[in-house]
Amino acid sequence: MSDVLISLIPRWGPWIIFGIVTLESAGVPLPGETILVAAALLSATTGQINIVVVVLAAAAGAIAGDGAGYLVGRRLGLRFLRRYGRYIRLDADRLLIGRYLFLRFGNAVVFFGRFVAVLRVFAALLAGANSMPAGRFFLFNITGGICWACLFGFGAYALGAEIYRISGMLSVISLCLFVALGYAFSIFVHRNEVALRQRAKQALSDHSRS
Repeated sequence: MSDVLISLIPRWGPWIIFGIVTLESAGVPLPGETILVAAALLSATTGQINIVVVVLAAAAGAIAGDGAGYLVGRRLGLRFLRRYGRYIRLDADRLLIGRYLFLRFGNAVVFFGRFVAVLRVFAALLAGANSMPAGRFFLFNITGGICWACLFGFGAYALGAEIYRISGMLSVISLCLFVALGYAFSIFVHRNEVALRQRAKQALSDHSRS
């Protein structure tokens, strides 16, 4: 699928980049980062598409897609998790803890989630589901989207063909980090579940009154 999309870049470049990155950011598992890197390489090696256009299209797609994902999560996410979370061992207490932790660290999740393959698909949905304030979400959404598009777009353009090897390594490293952090996080929550539940109840109670 990626090869077909990449072959369309010379003709429909900005729209392909914008559309794929938007859908990926909204929660559809598509190769947004691959399309961005491929378009940047095409710009560097053939000049068939302007690198500034590539970066702008990717940044716009990231911001728009995350915005859509946030709105979907805000409307359906928490209700969906309350109804079906038990099937993935996410009961009411653990959902409460999750909301508390996202309330504390949500800024970092939204910003840095853009750079991690798995989180990139789900960060906006989680932000909406956990009722992250819209202003705060869009601040970190916009800055994260712009930084991500510039880093991978201009980086691929500057490094040329060498980016294929580097981007593959980065993808493997980011996935390993995600798995390792997820495992460490699950251990932390398991060992501190009672204390975290009490803190979560108090914090969310204070937050709802503010």
